[in-house]
Amino acid sequence: MTKMRDTLNAFLDYADAPAPASGDGPLLGLTLGVKDIFDVAGYPTGGGNPHRAELHRSAMSTAPAIQRLLDAGAQFIGKTQTDELTFSMIGQNAHYPPPVNRAAPQRFTGGSSSGSAAAVAGGLTDIAAGSDTNGSIRIPASYCGLIGLRTTHGRIPLEDTMPLSPSFDTFGWFARDAATYGRVGEVLLGDDPHTTRLTRPVRVLELEALLFGEQERAAYGAMLHTCAHHFNRETVFLALPGSVKRLFACFRTIQAYEAWQVHGDFIRNAKPALGPGVRERFEHGSRISAETVASARVERQRFQQDFAALFDDDMVLVMPTQPTVAPLKSATREELDRYRQLALTLTSIAGLLGWPQITIPLGQVHDAPFGVSLLGPAGSDRQLIRLTADILSGS
Repeated sequence: MTKMRDTLNAFLDYADAPAPASGDGPLLGLTLGVKDIFDVAGYPTGGGNPHRAELHRSAMSTAPAIQRLLDAGAQFIGKTQTDELTFSMIGQNAHYPPPVNRAAPQRFTGGSSSGSAAAVAGGLTDIAAGSDTNGSIRIPASYCGLIGLRTTHGRIPLEDTMPLSPSFDTFGWFARDAATYGRVGEVLLGDDPHTTRLTRPVRVLELEALLFGEQERAAYGAMLHTCAHHFNRETVFLALPGSVKRLFACFRTIQAYEAWQVHGDFIRNAKPALGPGVRERFEHGSRISAETVASARVERQRFQQDFAALFDDDMVLVMPTQPTVAPLKSATREELDRYRQLALTLTSIAGLLGWPQITIPLGQVHDAPFGVSLLGPAGSDRQLIRLTADILSGS
């Protein structure tokens, strides 16, 4: 594989290996970066931790989702950086220099799919694969001015992929334009099982209340107006069946418990040096009992049932992707922790439901990208991609 000049810290400097062969299909001519949680034949899968990369020697085969892209003609050019063990959302890994957000260089890229977002936003690659457990596609897409879809849970296979929290983990990808995004969606998704057209916009004021301040509310209002003009139907206002604070606590309990079940043996036995924040989150997960997580799972199921009862088949929720733009690299640990709480509260709703959510690069505030999201029923992924294309084109 030919080495590229990467000034954005997006790609990992793995030893040269033959690039996997590409097919001759609808993605021919597109270059592809792959988050370092997906197996690619001939390359290690480090998952953002150098110790894990040493233990996991070069993969013998390629993850099925990545293989689909290669078979369709995409050209693999390298593995991209991820936040450590994907258990972060800022775009900062203690073991590697942070990827550069070309759209706002003084700010973070967001994570955990940090290198993939940096590579696409910086023009190093046309598309890049990532994952979304609680925002790891949607957050960096919003921060870097990209399109990013959290797919319906379970719709795209995650075999030969490093998990974090299997009941929330999903596949996703980045692109700069809607046409390219749609080409990838056609390859990976096929036809939508949800066939009712999404024509009725919905707002949830409890989610919009998480916006940081007046400038964010003004920018979001402008994006709402653009989306409402597209739908040309009266907006429906719904109340969440449960407080956002309580719902995020439910998500966090399940995620942390599952993350420890996935990575606990590695952390106990290999004793890797984990970065600040990541270490504490795994320690928290190690203390959650089976009884506690069972209760949280019951609460999640009740939320799914109650929300689905409110949400008709033709509805689409318009909501902020994030409470504001990407944090500054000069932000303190306390500022980042406060930001993280609000940011992940917003992204946890789609995760709890298992529904698809796409972020659209429509806005800007504080001289940085600021996205708006559409969340639709399970199986409406490609319809959300088409809606995004229509909104961006003004049609």
